[in-house]
Amino acid sequence: MALVTSKEMFAKAIEKDYAVGAFNVNNMEIIQGIMDAAKEENAPLILQVSAGARKYAKPVYLLKLVEAAIEDTGLDVCLHLDHGEDFDICKSCVDGGFTSVMVDGSKHPFEENIALTKQVVEYAHDHGVVVEAELGKLAGVEDNIKVDARSATFTDPDEAAEFVERTGVDSLAIAIGTSHGAYKFKGEPYLDFERLKEIHKLIPNTPLVLHGASTVLPEFVDRCNQYGGEIPGAQGVPEDMIRESTKWGICKVNIDTDLRLAMTAEIRRILVESPAEFDPRKYLGPARDAIHRMVQHKIKNVLNASNKR
Repeated sequence: MALVTSKEMFAKAIEKDYAVGAFNVNNMEIIQGIMDAAKEENAPLILQVSAGARKYAKPVYLLKLVEAAIEDTGLDVCLHLDHGEDFDICKSCVDGGFTSVMVDGSKHPFEENIALTKQVVEYAHDHGVVVEAELGKLAGVEDNIKVDARSATFTDPDEAAEFVERTGVDSLAIAIGTSHGAYKFKGEPYLDFERLKEIHKLIPNTPLVLHGASTVLPEFVDRCNQYGGEIPGAQGVPEDMIRESTKWGICKVNIDTDLRLAMTAEIRRILVESPAEFDPRKYLGPARDAIHRMVQHKIKNVLNASNKR
């Protein structure tokens, strides 16, 4: 039971055509719900922290919560920085005990993205930490990420191969049609599987990452809407599409929005049905259980990662 890198996790996932869930964390209840579900399913696990979550909870609190969760469950965990926008935040996380960092230079031109990524890779590898980078731009809004549909671009397969070769990055997040946040499709849901297959063909040994992969399950959206604060038009990536993507090199799937919806739906229900309730344990406890159910569903039915630890 320890903090580990994702290297061995991804090697197994590529070989066996499943994906490791990378779940965003913000507080104790979310961590507990995720960890308990992963233990029950005997699944590999990545806990990831966005810049926003890191600022909200403070790095030392998050690290100690993750260490406590490892001790409590006996699971190995990869602790990952999600969407580090510059060298400084990646360095800070490497120095602060993270075992994996993502440097997101996707907003920069190709050569600048390579230069930034290579700088992070060199520092992280010197400290035994693995690096994820991003090529292509996903639309959507989540934490500090704001990309409109007109600015979104799919990943070019040839550029992906060149990018990996020149940077030495350990895994690559690609854009094939997903979106950050509560996905709002125009028309039918679509993922560019032919593009994914071509990327995987050119860099077959590079683990590929799917961001914006929440499925936005109707039961949680409906419950949020039922108890106030309507979320109009929210629609996620169909689960069968995510399962299909694991056949072509996708071995890390990021999940954040679904966790937020599950937790919020349960808290709203309790506070509407019991408006006099003021004990946080009475609504955060059930919210933790909702996180557990959501993560267990993802591991078993979407990622095919049960008993893969």
